[in-house]
Amino acid sequence: MINPVLQGILIMIIIGGIYFELQTPGIGFPILASAIAAVLYFSPLYLEGMAENWEIILFGAGVVLLAVEIFVIPGFGVAGVSGIIFIITGLTLSLVDNVAFDFEPRHIKTIVASLLLVIFSMLVAIVGSIYMSKKLFSSNSFLGHLALSTVENTEEGYVGVDMSAKTMVGKMGVAMSVLRPSGKVIIDNQIYDAKSEDGFIDKETEVEVIRFETGQVYVIKKEGDE
Repeated sequence: MINPVLQGILIMIIIGGIYFELQTPGIGFPILASAIAAVLYFSPLYLEGMAENWEIILFGAGVVLLAVEIFVIPGFGVAGVSGIIFIITGLTLSLVDNVAFDFEPRHIKTIVASLLLVIFSMLVAIVGSIYMSKKLFSSNSFLGHLALSTVENTEEGYVGVDMSAKTMVGKMGVAMSVLRPSGKVIIDNQIYDAKSEDGFIDKETEVEVIRFETGQVYVIKKEGDE
């Protein structure tokens, strides 16, 4: 169980599971696979006296910090960088027999070899996870129905703004107060702040909406009410 090849595979599963869970939270299977791989990774090392309690805790703290960075304080700041460093440090030092931090040449070589194993395995896991996520959630895969593949083009009428501005244009209403040029109007039994584009408009005059911006309608007198 402490064979470097097997340890590298377990690291790939750990990182791959965390990646998939962070990308698609709530599925559960990726984080379960990651947790099982973590147990299989740390248990033999702990029993052999290589992995210490603080190294395992350091790894767990790194995972928590990474999740906090993604879900609580989005961005890529101190928590995210610290989480990645903690994860790498915990995985690396668990592969090294702790001899009171003895930095003799032979121990430095072991630390460097362990670090390279961890980093290489993590890179392979991340690249592989990105590739697999594209394959698994593509439109023609068996998980394709879980991915949003529809594109909302502006040419088809999709916009990223409140559509109430368009629906208000052309509607008829009645001036609730005198507009000189600002005042109140009633449209569809709703009271709106309004501004006349026609100059002075008397109370109870029928008006027509010509545009709607930031909660205020712009109106003119209804044709025939001149």
